[in-house]
Amino acid sequence: MNDTLTINEPAAEAAKTPNVDLKLEVVIISVSDVDRAKRFYASLGWRLDADFANGETFRVVQFTPPGSPSSIHFGKGLTSAAPGPGQTLYLVVSDIEAARAALIARGADVSEVFHRAAVGGAPISGRDPERRTYNSFATFSDPDGNIWLLQEITARLPGRVVADVTAFGSVTDLAGAMRRASIAHGEHEKRNGGQHDENWPHWYAEYMVAEHAGKPLPL
Repeated sequence: MNDTLTINEPAAEAAKTPNVDLKLEVVIISVSDVDRAKRFYASLGWRLDADFANGETFRVVQFTPPGSPSSIHFGKGLTSAAPGPGQTLYLVVSDIEAARAALIARGADVSEVFHRAAVGGAPISGRDPERRTYNSFATFSDPDGNIWLLQEITARLPGRVVADVTAFGSVTDLAGAMRRASIAHGEHEKRNGGQHDENWPHWYAEYMVAEHAGKPLPL
């Protein structure tokens, strides 16, 4: 028996190669009626970036959800997938109730908010009672049955974001982060005898950066 450890040379060489940025830009969804889908996504307030056609066999429409770095494509000649249910796409939100209300106001048929007691567990009605990040959801579909899953994320797990970069996709996301920092800062002042913290801007900034990066939060 050969107990010699064998190293996969191509894998070892690949490990030495510096990574390059690979940014997910577009996801293609399948629709049966391009103009109907265009009206639907426009009604949600999503940004129309493009509508290009080349004859009768090719057309690409691009929409971008508010605050999203990624977009969707649909049209003609883009995919062989048949239109219909089966594809679920995630939309991350900082406030599930506010996001649901905004979509309903624009005509979307959004489910009730639900959460799960454990990962993979059965859905339970209502927002997570502890407001745990990653754990509150709602869904809606487009006219072809493509499913969109809203997921409330207020703090990222460690390693999920670039630790030295803090960015917010929208005014709503930034306001939500500031609101959570304000609540936490109130508790911070209580722990320190209720005295006003002159350095509160720095504390807010430290809290928001740590929350975004999934690092321990300041006390």
